[in-house]
Amino acid sequence: MEIVSPLPGTEPPRDCPRCPRLVAFRAACRAEYPDWWNAPVHAFGDPGAWLVLAGLAPGKHGANRTGRPFTGDYAGDLLFATLAEFGLSRGRYDARVDDGLTLDGAIIVNSVKCLPPQNKPTPQEIAACRPFFETQMAALPKVRVIIALGKIAHDAVVRSFGGRFAAYPFAHSAVHALPDGRHLVDSYHCSRYNTNTGRLTAAMFADVFRTALALRDQTSGPNSSTSER
Repeated sequence: MEIVSPLPGTEPPRDCPRCPRLVAFRAACRAEYPDWWNAPVHAFGDPGAWLVLAGLAPGKHGANRTGRPFTGDYAGDLLFATLAEFGLSRGRYDARVDDGLTLDGAIIVNSVKCLPPQNKPTPQEIAACRPFFETQMAALPKVRVIIALGKIAHDAVVRSFGGRFAAYPFAHSAVHALPDGRHLVDSYHCSRYNTNTGRLTAAMFADVFRTALALRDQTSGPNSSTSER
């Protein structure tokens, strides 16, 4: 089925040529799994969102297969269950792009749009995809809070807002006031590895969302007087 971005005009082309290694991996996936999406994965959610979920990159059997962020893999099971718990989604998540699920007040934007081998993009690939991430962040003026799912996403957010990494150290549940007054909340990525090892539990993940909700009403954008803690 056709997948329409909530942020039209901000996505890379289906055959984006920027990263040779990712282009080659995409071609190999298309040859092996011709019925899969196998292309840069669009943002997903509410274009009027107050909350951004900054992700890492598509998973091979999840978003790269289905064409929707976090859809069809274990990380999506936890993420979409948590979004539903906090009233940020409508409909039932069924791990399919045509399940009718929508997000309400939230949007998912990956820092890297294409599937990387072993789920590990190189610094050069992250840099090559940065213009798309930054364009999408700029297209979301109502956003007040950003949850970064992992350090790569954290760094992408800090860089997109002109911050210095030394002033914004990544740590699970850390809260940072960005230069324009919005807030960044850090979380370990909701990957199977992190949850299976106990590094991230469902309760820990839910606490990140509680923090985001608490920050929503005190974060007003460029003129906010809130400070980092």
